[in-house]
Amino acid sequence: MRRTCFRYTAIALTCSTTLAMAACSDDDAAKGPGPADAAPIDSAVTDAAQADAEIDVDALAERRVALLLAQMTTDEKIQLVHGTGMPSIGWGTFPPEALSGAGYIPGIPRLGIPKVSMADSTSGVNVKNARVTALPSTLALAASWDPQLAQEYGKRIAIELRTLGYEEGLGGGINLAREPRGGRTFEYLGEDPVLSGLLVAARTTGTRSQKVIATVKHYAMNNQETNRMSSNSLVDERTMRETELLAFEIGVKEGKPGSVMCAYNKINGTYACENPYLMNDVLKTEWGFKGVVQSDWGATHSTSQAATAGLDEEQPGCPDESMPACTGRSFFNGKLKEAVTNGSVPMARLDDMVKRKLRALIQAGIVDAPPTPGGAIDEAAGNAFALTAAQQSTVLLKNAKPAGSTENALPLAAGSLSSIVVIGGHADAGVLSGGGSGAVPPIDGNAVTGCQSPPTSPVGRCATWYKSAPLAAIKAKAPKASVTYFDGNDAAAAAEAAAHADVAIVFATQWETEHLDLPSLSLPDAQADPYNQSYDQNALIGAVAAKAKRIIVVLESGSPVLMPWLDHVHAVLEAWYPGVRGGQAIADVLFGDISPSGKLPLSFPKQDADLPQPVISSDLDVKYSEGLLIGYRWFDAKAIEPLFPFGHGLSYTTFSYSGIDARAESLSGNVTVKLTVSNTGTRAGTETVQVYATLPPDPVEPPKRLVAWQKVSLQPGRSEEIRISFPAKRLATWDVATHAWKINRGTYTFTAATSSRDPHGLSKSVNY
Repeated sequence: MRRTCFRYTAIALTCSTTLAMAACSDDDAAKGPGPADAAPIDSAVTDAAQADAEIDVDALAERRVALLLAQMTTDEKIQLVHGTGMPSIGWGTFPPEALSGAGYIPGIPRLGIPKVSMADSTSGVNVKNARVTALPSTLALAASWDPQLAQEYGKRIAIELRTLGYEEGLGGGINLAREPRGGRTFEYLGEDPVLSGLLVAARTTGTRSQKVIATVKHYAMNNQETNRMSSNSLVDERTMRETELLAFEIGVKEGKPGSVMCAYNKINGTYACENPYLMNDVLKTEWGFKGVVQSDWGATHSTSQAATAGLDEEQPGCPDESMPACTGRSFFNGKLKEAVTNGSVPMARLDDMVKRKLRALIQAGIVDAPPTPGGAIDEAAGNAFALTAAQQSTVLLKNAKPAGSTENALPLAAGSLSSIVVIGGHADAGVLSGGGSGAVPPIDGNAVTGCQSPPTSPVGRCATWYKSAPLAAIKAKAPKASVTYFDGNDAAAAAEAAAHADVAIVFATQWETEHLDLPSLSLPDAQADPYNQSYDQNALIGAVAAKAKRIIVVLESGSPVLMPWLDHVHAVLEAWYPGVRGGQAIADVLFGDISPSGKLPLSFPKQDADLPQPVISSDLDVKYSEGLLIGYRWFDAKAIEPLFPFGHGLSYTTFSYSGIDARAESLSGNVTVKLTVSNTGTRAGTETVQVYATLPPDPVEPPKRLVAWQKVSLQPGRSEEIRISFPAKRLATWDVATHAWKINRGTYTFTAATSSRDPHGLSKSVNY
């Protein structure tokens, strides 16, 4: 058989890498790729490429895609646009190279197209029997307000995905916390679209850097678990564009993910994975997304309608539609081939689906360098990063002076403590994590045993606890103190011990999981969560607070928490789900080895009734009646005082702002806010300066919106002038008449502040 292969080699001088590209014609399809020296070189292409110092890598990728597509049969094309089941649960028939995970698409060896194994990877690789790193939750990451940390977060997970042999990570959740009681709030990045969008873009960049396909999800308006697979989000165009779709727009344009996962729910009557407005009009046409639109697992409901609306990949799919389990749930295998044959799905559309898959694989670097399964995870490196992330994510919510003291309750001075009482929250065993696909299995077993999930429940009800005990870390910090532990079941005994101790540290927990929403933001008791909770946490904290000389509450939660006891405790530390080194990180902050720098990525209400939805809607029609007023915007517009505002977070030092100025560029309209930040305390610390914009009067626009922020680290007594720049588009509103962004004429006021409710923020106005 005559071999007709073309090999193009282009040296990209700007990045000092070599891009080798090869493809073979149909008459050599059976033999597969031959040796490089057997292929004649297309010298015209090679010479032109090598002569250009700035190679257009995207154009070269498009050339490869076209060459590969030209050699593929229809069956091979169909093979690339659907999964073949779920290896992690053994549903489907898989070859040896199919890794345990969420999904698998076989490769085409004769064309050098690799297989794609996918794993859930919200805060680490969610596969069993692998010694992977459980990082702090993504909500904790959001509390760092640190894009560089987010990039390293995505990179760390991608390193472990690739080490194990996975080509795609299914992390990147970006749905806004419109409903903070949502069971997946811990998986997302808070309530603000700019904060969420920029952090997911940074995370995506980190993932891509390791030759792993990054996914962002769940597109879109997938904001609660109740009826999530059948609910219909009723939301107007402006609300969509200025809230959740803005987060996706930033994430897609700046992060350039290879995959966007469409959601289970309907939007205005049309399923997300059949929604041409979302997929074709906005994502692909307006935003220019070149990657794959992938269904959530089981979110496909049709063949022709979904394909023509813009869905490119069905998951989990079926290996063989003759399997009984595939009846009525597989749409992109034989049914898609039939639709292409009869013309209801044009061949050009199937080709576009395949091009997107090939493009994602090539641009990620997977075609040229497929991952090799079976590598060993660098546990030391993973644990070190997990500790850093947890330290930077911890938020100090309150820090007051106990009676008779001249110092705040925190940080603790080990040398001055003779007795410490640690109470509740399984602090003697480990730290809490979330459940569902956002979980990461513990590598050495669950730190807390004895929970029995009901056999009839479709949802696992037992929490995961990592073996990073805060109690042990606290003992190590204060080796000369007497440290005792009470499990919280006997509130009277714990309170009596606290009365005689120098300090009482109460741990409180709130478990969340996919599939289940929280009934309330109140700390769960044995009635609310009988599987993981044996006592009334609020009553315990109240009892201890009544007798303790100094009481500190440490929260491990995936959402805001109500605090009826707040006025009676001296300090509150929000640790979120802090990951595999969480116990150490908590102790580091408690004892002042780390000064807390986290800021809230969502508002903490005083009561559930203060939320836009006093209770979670169980109606199939979920009405977004609050419009643009998500999170802090709601509290501002309705003049409701939150328990703790968006952006709030204390430090062990103090900061002041001065000398604010704001200017807009005459041509672009881009804005730069300048001010001086000073560390006025006695310790080194890191401050996050937040810039909020108040727009010209508008009947539905909230009082202010976050437009930018910057972190600055200062030694005590030092000052630094900082410049915070952001694009004019952050000031735009969505015009439903023209279906476009616009910047209205008028006065814009920019406020540099420590939170959304900072009474001492500095403001400067600019006229547009």
